Amino acid sequence: MPDKLMIVQNITHEGPGMLAELLEENGLGFDLYDLSKGDEIPDTRDYPGIVVLGGPQSANDASPQISHELQRIRETLEAGIPYLGICLGLQLLVSAAGGSVVPCHRKEIGFLEADGSPFLVQLTSEGKQDALFRGLPEYLQVFQLHGETVVPCSGMTLLAKGRECENQVLRVGTNAWGLQCHFEMTRAMFEMWIDIDPDLKSMDRTELLHEFDNIRDEYNATGRKILLNFLTESGLLKS
Repeated sequence: MPDKLMIVQNITHEGPGMLAELLEENGLGFDLYDLSKGDEIPDTRDYPGIVVLGGPQSANDASPQISHELQRIRETLEAGIPYLGICLGLQLLVSAAGGSVVPCHRKEIGFLEADGSPFLVQLTSEGKQDALFRGLPEYLQVFQLHGETVVPCSGMTLLAKGRECENQVLRVGTNAWGLQCHFEMTRAMFEMWIDIDPDLKSMDRTELLHEFDNIRDEYNATGRKILLNFLTESGLLKS
C-alpha cells in the first residue's frame, strides 16, 4: 500500500487547495485523479485514505463518471478505508451508502445566510466527540456552494448541522466522513471560483473577497485542523 493519499477531483478548478499544502508540509504524497479530464479511479483499497472533492455534478446523475465514482466509494466503505468527502464528495458518500440527495429549499452560496448572518455549522453531541473535530469549538463559520443536500439513512451519524440545510456533516460507519461545506479553499482557489462558478459570478466579487479576508485566519485554522485530524485517522500522520 503506498504511503500517500488518494485525491479525486470532479472538476479541475475544485482542487485540493489547503489539503495539498498540508500534505507537502508534512512530507506526505498524494495521487490525484481528475475525472473531468478522463481519469478513472483505481482500486481505492490500495490506499490508506481517500478524499473526494466537490464539483457541479449531481450524485443523482446517470453519467458514467458518477456511476464509476459511486461504485468505488461502495468498495471503499466495504473495505473500511478512511474516506473524506467535501460537498459533492459528501453527497456521493451518502448516495453510495443508501441515503438520498435532494434539492435544497434554497441554495447556500458564499459566507452569509439570506438575512446577512454568517453561515455556521454547529457540532452535535456526537460531533463534539468525533475524531474529525478533535480540538475544535462547537460553532464553525463556513463557506457554502451547493444547491443540493443529503437525507441520511441507517448507519449514518449527524455530526454538524446548519440552519436551513441541516445535514452539514455526516459520518458513515466509523471512519467515512462527508462535509457539505468547504474547508479546503485557499484564497487563490476562491478567486478562480468567483470567475468560473455561475452563482458566484452573479455576486459582488469585491465583497466576496472582503468576506473571505474577514474570516481567513479562523477559516484556515479550522480547515487545517479538520484535514490534519483526517490524515491522523487515516494513519498517514502520527498523533
